[in-house]
Amino acid sequence: MLRFAALILALLTLPAFAQPVESFDSFIANFRAKALAAGVSGAIYDQAMGGLTPDPRVPDLVTTQPEFTTPMWDYIEGRVTSGRIERGKAAIGQNSTPFASVGQTYGVDPYVLGAIWGMETDYGAVLGNDKLIRPIVRSLATLVHQRRTRLVEDEVDLIAALLLVQRDGQTPIGSWAGAIGHLQVNPSNVLAHGTDGDGDGRVDLHNSLADALATSAKFLRGLGYQPGLDWGMEVVVPDGFDYLLATRTEMRPVSFFAERGITRVAGRSFADGNLPVFLYVPAGKDGPKFLMSQNYLVLKGYNFSDSYAMSVAPMTDRLKGGGGFADDWPRNTALPNLAQRKAIQQALLTLGLYQGAVDGRLGPISQEAYARFQAARGEVADGFITRASHDELVAASR
Repeated sequence: MLRFAALILALLTLPAFAQPVESFDSFIANFRAKALAAGVSGAIYDQAMGGLTPDPRVPDLVTTQPEFTTPMWDYIEGRVTSGRIERGKAAIGQNSTPFASVGQTYGVDPYVLGAIWGMETDYGAVLGNDKLIRPIVRSLATLVHQRRTRLVEDEVDLIAALLLVQRDGQTPIGSWAGAIGHLQVNPSNVLAHGTDGDGDGRVDLHNSLADALATSAKFLRGLGYQPGLDWGMEVVVPDGFDYLLATRTEMRPVSFFAERGITRVAGRSFADGNLPVFLYVPAGKDGPKFLMSQNYLVLKGYNFSDSYAMSVAPMTDRLKGGGGFADDWPRNTALPNLAQRKAIQQALLTLGLYQGAVDGRLGPISQEAYARFQAARGEVADGFITRASHDELVAASR
């Protein structure tokens, strides 16, 4: 395991993106030394990697991930559905013992784990679908060979998957991206946090819900999850508010925002004015707005997509019997396509407002850069990037 940790540090020095420069067979042969240096035996490597062919599904799946290609409101509403909520309540009720146990042992809200379970595998329903759940070594090898933007993470997970083969005597199965079990944990985190939740002496996230719950709870605690803390709250932002304060780079007490006129929806009061939060405005001044706690950022540690975290959060509340968001989304807004999103990032880069990758994934860094552009032009600096933003930015960067 020490060698595996050292490998992670070494891989972090590699460039984040490169094109395939060798055949798949050459990659398999050349990757062997790196795997053996991390503790994989030669026999296990040859057994697991010998004769592999690329998974033809993977390239398209990488470029069509809904977390990054679907409007947030469509993503959320396609997953936080009445059917999934009702199935979740029933599934949690039928498995009340392991949920109660993991909540008591780790301090993680069982309904957060239930929401992740529903989001990831529809409460285990997809685990028997061999079109979705397959041996992960082949998929991860394909991802590494493709040299996509997550090269470092994919290499670490491929080696972790091989170490799991070595430990357990069988190739783990999971999603095309390598995630394993009921709550879909990637192999490196299975190695780091895998927990025997049912006491049978094994860690089996695919066949044991108790193991999966305990592993994800331990993983969330490792990411900084704070027991007893909600993910956040929906708020009302007054006209004239300085949206440049909507940044997650600095947590501020709730009282800071309350003093500037922000209130909770539906006349609710703030329970703790000292709670550190940040203001999140995912769809600009005309969409729902939130004060988010540390535990929201933990959800993003589980899956980096804000659309994902913004689905787990309300699903948690709905499983408890709560309602949906008070404000509606700006559904009629025209949003940029992939080429336009890349052009937006390139324009922000050209204007000296952005230093991230030009990959078309418009996350917090891109949004904050665009907010600075808006502020410089005297616009409401809410950071909401639309198709009109593309035209404005491209013209300004010429």
